Amino acid sequence: MRDKWKTVRAAIDEDIASGKFVQGDRIPTETELAEIYCAGRHSVRRAVAELAKEGKLSVEQGRGTYVEAVPRIVYAIGKRTRVHRNLLPQGIKVTGELLDAEMTDPSDGLRQVLRLEDGEPAISSRRITYADGLPIGFGVAWRSSIRFPDFVERQSLLLSATETYKTYGITDYFRAETTIESRPAQPEEAELLRQHPDMPVMILHSVDTLIDGTPICYSETVWSTARVRFTISATNDD
Repeated sequence: MRDKWKTVRAAIDEDIASGKFVQGDRIPTETELAEIYCAGRHSVRRAVAELAKEGKLSVEQGRGTYVEAVPRIVYAIGKRTRVHRNLLPQGIKVTGELLDAEMTDPSDGLRQVLRLEDGEPAISSRRITYADGLPIGFGVAWRSSIRFPDFVERQSLLLSATETYKTYGITDYFRAETTIESRPAQPEEAELLRQHPDMPVMILHSVDTLIDGTPICYSETVWSTARVRFTISATNDD
């Protein structure tokens, strides 16, 4: 049958929906699936690839194929955009990991956004965020090295940017600007997010400021479209 892979895809999808395969399960091998669904290995391979593109399966080299979480995370972008505020009310456990950090000479554009003095270096930190153990996004944040000389170390202890800002006397801050774009995932991004290479990612370019408009952070975050959907709030979220 020419489109046998579609039948196999629908059957696997139904088994996921019915709970036969649940989140985190390692599904049978390609050969076993071919026997279960009475199909050729090529059809099984195509069906698995399509489900991986949809974010329902995760193919991990050398480990096997696993059932992914159904996309369920709603991330609201508003006046006060916070990771923990977004995820905790949804019953999601938030964790993070520092990938690297360094002192850097910012570009002219970044220097202008953060209003840095001539010659003033910035501190960049790259972190990945997990929701219930699954990677949902990672990115780079830049801050003034003069105002926040040890921000990375403090955040590693407090595990929250908001709580870290409080140690500098900043009890509130706003999301002044967010620019959103979508593009194909780069190989490293797909690997870090554990998503299919053909699935796109969402990039958020963000500027956070104090209440008086003073910029404190510029960030670029790569989000998994397999696990996160965004909403834009026009209301005051005090």
